[in-house]
Amino acid sequence: MTSKPLPTSTPSSEGVAASGIVAFLDALEAHPAIEPHSLMIIRRGRLIAQGWWAPFTPERLHHVYSVSKTFTVSALGFAIAEGLVGLDDLIIDHFPEFEAEITTPRARSLRIRHLAAMASGHTQEMYAAALEADPTEPVRGFLLQEPEEEPGSVFAYSQPCTYTIAAIIQRVTGETLTEYLRPRLFAPLGIGDVAWQEYPAGRAVGFAGLHVPTEAIAKLGLLHLQDGLWEGEQVLPVGWADEVRQRRVATPGMDGPDWQQGYGFQVWRARHGYRGDGAFGQFCVILPEQDMVIATTAATYDMQAVLEAAWEHILPAVDADASADAAATEADDVLATRLRALALPPISAASAPDEPEGWTGAFYLIGADEAQLRTVAIASAEAGWQVALTDRTGRTLTVPVVGATWATVESEGGLPPVAVTGGWIDPETLRVDISFIETPHRLTLEARRESRRIVATWLTEPLLDPSNSGIFGLRAPIPTT
Repeated sequence: MTSKPLPTSTPSSEGVAASGIVAFLDALEAHPAIEPHSLMIIRRGRLIAQGWWAPFTPERLHHVYSVSKTFTVSALGFAIAEGLVGLDDLIIDHFPEFEAEITTPRARSLRIRHLAAMASGHTQEMYAAALEADPTEPVRGFLLQEPEEEPGSVFAYSQPCTYTIAAIIQRVTGETLTEYLRPRLFAPLGIGDVAWQEYPAGRAVGFAGLHVPTEAIAKLGLLHLQDGLWEGEQVLPVGWADEVRQRRVATPGMDGPDWQQGYGFQVWRARHGYRGDGAFGQFCVILPEQDMVIATTAATYDMQAVLEAAWEHILPAVDADASADAAATEADDVLATRLRALALPPISAASAPDEPEGWTGAFYLIGADEAQLRTVAIASAEAGWQVALTDRTGRTLTVPVVGATWATVESEGGLPPVAVTGGWIDPETLRVDISFIETPHRLTLEARRESRRIVATWLTEPLLDPSNSGIFGLRAPIPTT
């Protein structure tokens, strides 16, 4: 399904100094722990900056991790408006089959509003405990865990909260989240194909697993910024955007100042505005005071640094010089040129060794468990050198050794699309980086000929889904149109 693009403008026309956005790009690219993948900035309802660091592209679906939660809470708003659920519904009332088993008072008193605010009364993440208690029905496993505190009284970021909300919505509507959201959210916003990981089959996980293009993140942010209005029509139920952004619970002790500002309904409050955020740098930053949305995808463990760069460079650029004079227009052009040329640097390497002897065959793999791999083998084929990775499910992905460039590999048989760079960085060392380009994850393989060892390391290690599909599950499911 084709998406409908956002209206565009220039930074200076919307009162933003383009130099501030350039400085933001500089900060991201200079930070040793940030690999930026995409950026979209909206001001006054118009797209003023967009760019993708090659090999990432605008149309590619991308796993947004916990930004998924903000899409899920949109579904909750629709379900409430349609009278299917209420914020004060008891969770146990939606799962009467568990009635006899869920006997502890706090678990029985859990309500939808508690879960939406990550205030179930548990004091820690309950995902592992829920799956351990019942790997086939995580809702039951979650409800079997009696909260340590009264529901609504304390914050704990816990995936089963959102998972349970998603399960309730799908139960009362008889549809998956993507089916339910298509006519209510995706179609009105002109969002094309989307895909959502499921567990068990037929149930979107809700808390993560959504794969959308960056534009969908930006559009969701703009919809909330406009209090649910889209092109003059009320898309989100009246008042729901305001319900979502209200601070519901304190978040003391969280890492980073922008995680200590409180939590709403599936969004984080921040020092500036509020946001949906997903692991490794997926952001939907909504800035009502600036009438702005910033959407990013990236690969980083230092998410605070991305926000710091935005606060330092983008915010001061807003209304710094609202005049669209010749200098401002020239700065707009400089930014546009920069955005068109964004690219991740390839590895400086040769596509073939100076001496091929000793390079073919299987190598001893270090870091296999973390990489979810079983074997890695190097081979010389007619088309050039190749590296074959077999994961723990027994599937094999073969990628070319391309040297100092990027090559995208669209594999058959349900294997993930990847982009690959690298080769021989010296006569004894082969380094190949494999970017799973529908996710924030890049795998580095470094082989030494003399020791016949390959070390596998992640730039950001995947948070695998409960179906345990291995690293070759690092791809978008079949899109739902």
